[in-house]
Amino acid sequence: MADVTSGYSASGADAPPRVDLTGIDPELYNEDQLPTTAAERTWDWLAIAALWVGMVVCIPTYLLASYLIGSGMSWDQAVMTILAANAIVLIPMVLVGHAGTKYGIPFPVLLRSSFGPTGAKIPAVARGIVACGWFGIQTWVGGSAIFVILNTLTGGALAGEALPVLGISAGEFICFLAFWALHLYFIANGTESIRWLETYAAPFLLAMGLALLAWAYVNAGGFGEMLSTPSAFDPGQPQEGQFWVVFWPSLTGMIGFWATLALNIPDFTRHAKSQKDQLVGQLVGLPIPMALFAFIASAVTSATVVIYGEAIWDPIQLSEKMGGFSVIIALFALIVATLTTNLAANVVAPAHGFSNLAPSKINLKRGGYITAGIGIAMFPWVLVNHIIGWLIAYSALLGPIAGVMLADYYLLRKTKLEVADLFKMNGIYSGKNGTNWAGVWALVIGILPNLPGFLAGVGITAGTSDFFATIYTYAWFVGLFVAGAAYLVLSKILNK
Repeated sequence: MADVTSGYSASGADAPPRVDLTGIDPELYNEDQLPTTAAERTWDWLAIAALWVGMVVCIPTYLLASYLIGSGMSWDQAVMTILAANAIVLIPMVLVGHAGTKYGIPFPVLLRSSFGPTGAKIPAVARGIVACGWFGIQTWVGGSAIFVILNTLTGGALAGEALPVLGISAGEFICFLAFWALHLYFIANGTESIRWLETYAAPFLLAMGLALLAWAYVNAGGFGEMLSTPSAFDPGQPQEGQFWVVFWPSLTGMIGFWATLALNIPDFTRHAKSQKDQLVGQLVGLPIPMALFAFIASAVTSATVVIYGEAIWDPIQLSEKMGGFSVIIALFALIVATLTTNLAANVVAPAHGFSNLAPSKINLKRGGYITAGIGIAMFPWVLVNHIIGWLIAYSALLGPIAGVMLADYYLLRKTKLEVADLFKMNGIYSGKNGTNWAGVWALVIGILPNLPGFLAGVGITAGTSDFFATIYTYAWFVGLFVAGAAYLVLSKILNK
């Protein structure tokens, strides 16, 4: 047992009460997991909004609209689908974030309320592995941007044959490793260095996006024909009357894009000055910038049809086409955008998750290094080609975790937690031998309805029935509500 006193300040309407952490178990915490002190609560709503802008402006976000337009939507239908998805995912984002601000605890510690201190390791690592995949993809994208810059400046000197096993050239792999190494600097310097980067990068990234939009408008004499192209679902068009068949799985996929952050948002809101700051910051920073960036992607791509005679969705390819000094400016912006997204969205969460496996041995920094290592091992240059299917697949896992957390925090606990007991193996949240089986079995029950669709979706089975295929279309929603309901029932049965 250990004696630790939280440094909470009692000043301010939103400040949490001082908590006595006497008697907590050393194997269940490190300095990075203890409740944030008053001095560590430095994030106002502008900082949180800047965090979101830094995460939103990235190449995968830019490409989301291309997927929707490619499936038959008009540009405005694509933008509205993305806006709707982010308005929906904002709800659990703010609700789960409430716990981080109120108690100053990170995601894995909050999980202990519903899964127990030992059982919480299961969803924390599951969330972490997903983030490792995204970390690798984003690092590969940023490394590709560096490769294009250097290859352009050297007249193609870096081009080469693909290496055996890796399947990419030596130049591409070296640029990937260089960008990967840049992440290690911020991992070494902690969360506050990430906040600093996000705050200063956000206005720069917004300016670059608007500058790209202005370039497209001027050079195309307007935004071109794509923005006037009708939806493929309109009367007389090839997919007439099929909009909703495409819309629902697309909405689920778009929700899945940020469903990861809806779980571990306490990792950031624990640094918020107040509930108002975390609410307003997320409201301003997520849905509108996502829709704006989707519009920029659609409009710029529409203009490329006029300027270059073909639709160019990939901003790296577009930068190559633009040529001259603009290549360096554009790709520098892409590198900054990718770095800000990756650090916030794909390093902090798995770092906390892996730290939670053995808090006394793995701190946040070491968890970040583990994330970086797994990110390379997942061969992200291969994984990047399967993004959309993966979005729906892991939303089937993340929805149930969110459902259990929300049901526990709001419906069972009424937002009241005994913080000290979250750090005790024999506390009120310990369940049986450290595992709350109501949470674990609810997670399994929430996943089961989506399992047939998942197995068919990844090609393990030849197919599934129309019933399960339809359920899988709404994977995140189904998992969230089924797991949440199951948790409430099982809590009454197993935790009398």
